[in-house]
Amino acid sequence: MIDFSTQRYALLALAAAALFGASTPLAKLLLADTTPGLLAGLLYLGSGAGLALVRALRRRRTAEAPLQARDLPWLAGAVLSGGIAAPLLLLWGLAGTNASGVSLLLNLESLATALIAALVFREAVGGRIWLAACLMLGAGLLLSYDPGAVSGLSPRTLAVAGACALWALDNNLTRRIAAADPVSIAMIKGLSAGGVNVAAALALGAQLPPALPLGAALLLGWPAYGVSLVWYILALRHLGSARAAAHFSTAPFIGAALAIALLGEPLTPGFVAAFALMLAAAWLALSERHGHAHAHDAQAHAHLHTHDAHHQHAHRGDEGPQPHTHPHEHAPLEHSHPHLPDLHHRHRH
Repeated sequence: MIDFSTQRYALLALAAAALFGASTPLAKLLLADTTPGLLAGLLYLGSGAGLALVRALRRRRTAEAPLQARDLPWLAGAVLSGGIAAPLLLLWGLAGTNASGVSLLLNLESLATALIAALVFREAVGGRIWLAACLMLGAGLLLSYDPGAVSGLSPRTLAVAGACALWALDNNLTRRIAAADPVSIAMIKGLSAGGVNVAAALALGAQLPPALPLGAALLLGWPAYGVSLVWYILALRHLGSARAAAHFSTAPFIGAALAIALLGEPLTPGFVAAFALMLAAAWLALSERHGHAHAHDAQAHAHLHTHDAHHQHAHRGDEGPQPHTHPHEHAPLEHSHPHLPDLHHRHRH
């Protein structure tokens, strides 16, 4: 059984996965008119421009907390690792292999995210999540094996694996600032990463594609890289890095299915076996239950919230209707209930 009282934010991660997963075979089609580096930049540039429009239209209605100066180093690291370097590696790998295989190989990101979350950022990662990540890794390796390569893994496959590691670092860095406005975070990431990648590609001799594929790349970037990232940041806020990444690993299902349907790529026994492993992994992540007695230390921060058991603070009277955002303090609290490593449950186990 799935406990949606704690897992409801997994739906945001799954929706983000659907948008991003669909972009893999569509990006494969666009590579006929441009280079991997330029396409990476255009996708991110389209995401940033689209979110800038969204932010301008809703500027006076948002209740999200703004980014603070202390958030900027984390944001810069996320832009460099996940916004600039990772897309370049992914699209170079995609240019020389099947889109369905690359789509499923992207599940390596889940295990890498969990490893960084647990070893570096001390996030509590349960046994079901580790097992789910390992199943996804097994499925990816099943499809990435290349008997023609000296090492058994092709350079294109290794490039995709490198992209996964960089996105895993990006996930954990972004989680550190997930309390802030996700549209602003994703917009800055898109415009910064897109601008750098486009400028670098043009400097290295790439030519802008014709108007139709150029517009298609920018338009694809808005939902696939922009809206998807906004929803993913919200999932990070409520689920933590490892669990959000585990749910997001369903993205390759969408990408692989579209690659087979749109690009005529073969439906192989290896693909079927990998798909079955990943379905099992997705179920393990969704059906996880975690609850125990725990203590909350005193904490002061600002984020979008309602007055639940963790938000029983005083108000001045001008905060506006719920949900709302304002600086607030949490008194020490001890209790027991089902929970995941959200903004208020990052305690030791």
